[in-house]
Amino acid sequence: MALLEFISADVDWFNYLILPLMIFAARVVDVTLGTLRIIFVSRSMRLLAPAIGFVEALIWLLAVGQIFQHLTNPVLYIAYAAGFAAGNYMGIYLEGKLAMGLQVVRTITAEDATELIEYLKENDFGVTSISASGVSGQVRLILSVIKRKDLPRLIQVIREKMPKAFISVEDVRSVNEGFFPQKNLGLFSRLPLKRK
Repeated sequence: MALLEFISADVDWFNYLILPLMIFAARVVDVTLGTLRIIFVSRSMRLLAPAIGFVEALIWLLAVGQIFQHLTNPVLYIAYAAGFAAGNYMGIYLEGKLAMGLQVVRTITAEDATELIEYLKENDFGVTSISASGVSGQVRLILSVIKRKDLPRLIQVIREKMPKAFISVEDVRSVNEGFFPQKNLGLFSRLPLKRK
């Protein structure tokens, strides 16, 4: 009985606790979806990006509608802003976990790159090696287009074999033809890939 009296006291529990939590959660989901949608748009995912955009806009309208109905409640403003910040964090975190897409890794070194090139070929990484001229003389430019999820492993291999190499990484919008490592019963197999 005392608990019911406490709950029904002058504190408006719905407007100052439940509604702000709902708006916070809605903004986390809304902004997380927005972050993912932008990534999917940049990767030309024509069906997934609009579907996510629809859900994102619907959640945003519901959250903003509640705020406009309760303009005198400053707790809602804080919940809205905190949900926005948390949603950005969650979107970036999820995008990192999904590791979608392809990247080109450029390795430039003045050292002998034979061991690295052979390792990449043996492990079915596509590799192109070019003799080039740098500021300090002749260098070897090694290009590999890889699945984004393979980037940490490739960077580790390059660092182990050529610790002084210059490495740059860039997203790839589209590819046509290529070979990428794919786990198949614990082994790497060659997978022809056509993607635009």
